[in-house]
Amino acid sequence: MASLGATPGRTPQGPGPGPGATLTGFSSPVPVPGPGEAEEDDDDDDDEAEIHLCVLWHSGFLGIAYYDTSDSTVHFMPDTPDHESLRLLQRVLNEINPRSVVTSAKQDETMTQFLGKLASQEHREPMRPEIIFLPSVDFGLEISKQRLLSGNYSFIPDSMTATEKILFLSSIIPFDCLLTVRALGGLLKFLGRRRIGVELEDFNVSVPILGFKKFVLTHLVSIDQDTYSVLQIFKSESHPSVYKVASGLKEGLSLFGILNRCRCKWGEKLLRLWFTRPTHDLGELNSRLDVIQFFLLPQNLDMAQMLHRLLGHIKNVPLILKRMKLSHTKVSDWQVLYKTVYSALGLRDACRSLPQSIQLFRDIAQEFSDDLHHIASLIGKVVDFEGSLAENRFTVLPNIDPEIDEKKRRLMGLPSFLTDVARKELEDLDSRIPSCSVIYIPLIGFLLSIPRLPSMIESSDFEIEGLDFMFLSEEKLHYRSARTKELDTLLGDLHCEIRDQETLLMYQLQCQVLARAAVLTRVLDLASRLDVLLALASAARDYGYSRPCYSSQLLGVRIQNGRHPLMELCARTFVPNSAECCGDRGRVKVITGPNSSGKSIYLKQVGLITFMALVGSFVPAEKAEIGAVDAIFTRIHSCESISLGLSTFMIDLNQVAKAVNNATEQSLVLIDEFGKGTNTVDGLALLAAVIRHWLALGPGCPHIFVATNFLSLVQLQLLPQSPLVQYLTMETCEDGTDLVFFYQVCEGVASASHACHTAAQAGLPDRLVARGKEVSDLIRSGKPIKPVKGLLKENQMDHCQTLVGKFLKLDLQDPSLDLDVFMSQEVLPAATTIL
Repeated sequence: MASLGATPGRTPQGPGPGPGATLTGFSSPVPVPGPGEAEEDDDDDDDEAEIHLCVLWHSGFLGIAYYDTSDSTVHFMPDTPDHESLRLLQRVLNEINPRSVVTSAKQDETMTQFLGKLASQEHREPMRPEIIFLPSVDFGLEISKQRLLSGNYSFIPDSMTATEKILFLSSIIPFDCLLTVRALGGLLKFLGRRRIGVELEDFNVSVPILGFKKFVLTHLVSIDQDTYSVLQIFKSESHPSVYKVASGLKEGLSLFGILNRCRCKWGEKLLRLWFTRPTHDLGELNSRLDVIQFFLLPQNLDMAQMLHRLLGHIKNVPLILKRMKLSHTKVSDWQVLYKTVYSALGLRDACRSLPQSIQLFRDIAQEFSDDLHHIASLIGKVVDFEGSLAENRFTVLPNIDPEIDEKKRRLMGLPSFLTDVARKELEDLDSRIPSCSVIYIPLIGFLLSIPRLPSMIESSDFEIEGLDFMFLSEEKLHYRSARTKELDTLLGDLHCEIRDQETLLMYQLQCQVLARAAVLTRVLDLASRLDVLLALASAARDYGYSRPCYSSQLLGVRIQNGRHPLMELCARTFVPNSAECCGDRGRVKVITGPNSSGKSIYLKQVGLITFMALVGSFVPAEKAEIGAVDAIFTRIHSCESISLGLSTFMIDLNQVAKAVNNATEQSLVLIDEFGKGTNTVDGLALLAAVIRHWLALGPGCPHIFVATNFLSLVQLQLLPQSPLVQYLTMETCEDGTDLVFFYQVCEGVASASHACHTAAQAGLPDRLVARGKEVSDLIRSGKPIKPVKGLLKENQMDHCQTLVGKFLKLDLQDPSLDLDVFMSQEVLPAATTIL
């Protein structure tokens, strides 16, 4: 808005600030950083991501599809066989944690029971999914195909004919997988009905779908949530910031926490996905290790750091594409996209100079196509970043549209022009009016503004002949005059016309970007993979990890001088230990040793090194050879929970039962102190029974590490003599009354648990420790336990002997003996003195 003030002396004043001047709307441009320097509006956490899953089960096969709001992508799994217990479906649910589960109202008993159990799991984290049943007709094959083919997808060019669109979708979606097609159709029906993400938009705005992606769960290693918890692969802690109370969690000391050095959000997301999907696909694992090994070479350190910096500019492209689809694009989105695309081009150029024998470098060099350069060139030539930031809206650079340039020139020339108009208006006004100004307000037009005179009290006083009163604001009266009406006709609403034309250009630019959404999605996939592998390489360099080897012929694991990846960061010194569990000898390792000697750490160390190798990471060991491992089961810590409604020992039993029922000859089982939650004899018997069950399987026995303080397991020979069993212990040395821990695993059996030494270290009084050792020795030697005289009351023993003497003098044959009288008069009074 521009204005001019005129003085009572009829001499018009210029538009500069001063008494009687009003300048609104035409502000001087504020220097803003360029697109490479501008502050980025990081909207990675703009909305909490939700996943909506659709599943069908028929004749032993699963059809699964889900929609992820974080990237507006539909993921599907081709028809896959599953066990009647639906283990595969349970794994998918554990991995993606859907907000809702959609299925057909017409289901068999197996799926009905499964969903019933799922809905009743009150302890499920972070929340129970909503179970939604749709009519079976919504999952019809033909109607599902029609929904898929008639969908409005931004990644399909508008120039495609109907036939070309069918062929294009057929190359992405497996229409021969009937259950998957029906699940996709049901998912689209649910999304359209719930209007996920577009609840407040017009009804003709559809749920944005930026792509279809296939996911498979083959070659995966089975690991349950208890194992992730006890091995500290993930560990959530409350966030210390008061501003994070609602969202509230951060990663604590965990394997994921120390390896996560990713620079972009999508790299971190992929790393978490790899952790939840450990695999024994040797080709995939070795391809990951090749990249890590390349960046660990000293001559490639500078290249790794340069790529790491570029990856820091790869932002949330799916969120930007989703906003473009809904026409909600922000100014910051264009800046972020511009920097992301140019960073991707930098990654491409860098990877073209790297060895093309490595698949990831070859993929980035080839698939980061010239479409990226086209997108960056369009944005750079069209978008005026400085003007957009200053006006907080999309503006275009000069020389893009001559008509817009002309209107902007006219708009910028308004201040001087309105000065002349205000001078003429002042000449025609009453002499009592000291000054006036002509202003332009977008959407309203040109107005004559004069100061309110003292005589103008009532609204009727505002009327001036020849002027149409509009409104009063800040002691200024605003009118339409003949000249301002003429200006409206001559110049029109320049501001709105410019905005409309620039918005049209923005829409055209959005269409160009959305037509190339596929390459942007691929950029995110490959950049995330590179980010994860650079993070793993950085951790391997800092912590001294080595490359593991894989062997499909080897059954089990062979680790030389392995270390616990978390414990070695917390301890001043850490003693490495080796582990070998392969072939038909020593499949069951029974580990004994004193308390606090390192048995639990050793078990977790074996599990963590195996896990790290199965996600394609270097490992904390001098050498590690990993065979075909299909699952890791643990019973190490009791994961207590009131909501489960189970006792601690019952939870322990559930964990062991899971291993007994599901472990194969390729599984790794880690058991620590099983049986301690109940009577000693019963716990010992259960532990022996479980181990004997596995030994009876012979070559089908899993690879088992059992740590226990039940020395009777060995002393009573509760386990059969078998080459499958190997006894290990933690090496210690007694130095007088002290016990020295070497934390070294060696063959043999511990002679004692040395619990009293541990109790003394924990701070128990010496007399209690001494009494505990005395009682322990008496029990072990089979001798009676005598009470400590010092703990008895004064004369308590004499009173006991007197009472015993009275019992011995009783003549039970005497008919005159009244036992009730004897008990009330003799025994009870004496008992009070004893107790």
